[in-house]
Order: sequence, then C-alpha cells, then structure tokens
Amino acid sequence: MTDPTRFAGHGVLVTGGARGIGAAVARRLAEEGGRVLVTDRDLPEAEETASALRRQGLAAEAFACDVADRAAVEAAVAHAVAAFSSLDVLVNSAAHCTSDVTLFEDDPDEAWVRDLDITLTGAYRCCRAALPHLAASGRGAIVSVGSVNGVQDFGNHGYSAAKAGLGSLTRTLAGHAAPRGVRVNLVVPGTVRSSAWEGRDDELDAVRPLYPLGRVGEPEDIAAAVAFLASRDAAWITGTSLVVDGGLTAVNTGFRAAVRHTS
Repeated sequence: MTDPTRFAGHGVLVTGGARGIGAAVARRLAEEGGRVLVTDRDLPEAEETASALRRQGLAAEAFACDVADRAAVEAAVAHAVAAFSSLDVLVNSAAHCTSDVTLFEDDPDEAWVRDLDITLTGAYRCCRAALPHLAASGRGAIVSVGSVNGVQDFGNHGYSAAKAGLGSLTRTLAGHAAPRGVRVNLVVPGTVRSSAWEGRDDELDAVRPLYPLGRVGEPEDIAAAVAFLASRDAAWITGTSLVVDGGLTAVNTGFRAAVRHTS
C-alpha cells in the first residue's frame, strides 16, 4: 500500500525512467507525494511516462538525459533543483546490457565499454552531480538498481561486471556521504518482467520454476523496495544491498529438484 505523503515535498530524479523498472519507480514515488523528474535518452517516451503521471494528478516532468554524457547529467540535476527547489532523492535505474557472443575472446571492446559506461559510470556521474544538492536537502538518499548478475553468474560479462561495481560504489559512497547526511543503497533485482524481456515470454516461463516464490518479478516489486530505501522508513540504513529476487540467490531450486528426483 502506498503512502501519499511519504515523499511530500521531495524532489526526485530517476534515470532510465521512461519504461520498465525506472517508470515504475517514478510512478511509485510520485504516488507517494514526490515531485519526479523522469529522465531518459528517449525523451518522447519519458514525456509519455511523465504525462501519464500528470493525468493522475501527480507531479512529474520529463527531461532528456544520456547518463554517458556528463554535461547532460549535470543539466538534468540542475533542472531538477530549479524545478523542485531541492533534490532529495536520486534513483539510478539507467543501464545497458549487451548480449554475450559465443566465445569470450570474440567480445568486442566497444560492448564492454558501453555496458560499463552507462550502467556503472553513468551512475557515478549522476551521484557526483547530485551529491551536493542531496547533502543540502538534509534528507538526501541515493538508490541504485543493481542485479543478481552482480552476485552470481547469469551471463552478460560487461553488464554483470558493471552491476557488481554498483555494489562496491554503494558501499564506498555510503561511507563518504554519511557525514553529509546522505544515505546510499542498492536494490538487487532478479528477473523482472520489463521491456528488456518483451517478446520473450517463453524464456520467462522457462525461468519461472527457478524462483522459489513461483514467479518472476514485476517492476512494481522493485519500485516498492526503492521507495522503502529512499524514505525515512530506512533512516538507519546505508551502504546495504537489498536483494529482491523471489529467493533465486538464496535457494538452489534446481539442485533441490534434482535431489528430490533421484531420491
């Protein structure tokens, strides 16, 4: 259940907010009273997301932002501060994932660089630009969206390395930012039914039995976790990685099934 006052008066910036997890986060924080800047490389789609929120009577704007571009990131942060009078919450949801090639040695440098530049360095750029404003707000919070790819092998070398890096950045930045009153946390999703899986329902059906809770995630599952970590309900939590994966990394479902099958 949402609390329409939990983020009342908060200025919020969400990267990768046009669709999927980012859009669900923008919607959840707006529903809970936040004034949300929906940023994305795809401005028309970001505007569609923001417009849908405004039609619900919620406070949302759209802004073009490629997190691979420092100037674009700084412009987005400046716009949020100007529009909302403060920046209280930053959510790093933008990411890029290149499909693996058959042989690791055939992986091009460009794919590795692109995955890290958007997924990890993009979050770094956003944190760097936003931190002074988050500190000035007196209630600043950063929540980044990681992945189980960062803690176990699920393929996608560059993307997985970038998501693992977000875990490290979360811890080091939490230590730096705590004296400035800013909390920094990470949400670690498993498989989530989003635009990345569009047209791949057969694959989602195939992985569903691997999840102890019997289903893959929905964007709203991750948005709920982000909202908690960004809120004062998590006032004594920083530097943590909250796994939201239906039990995938806690329970070896395949092993348990194999043992039951042979016993």
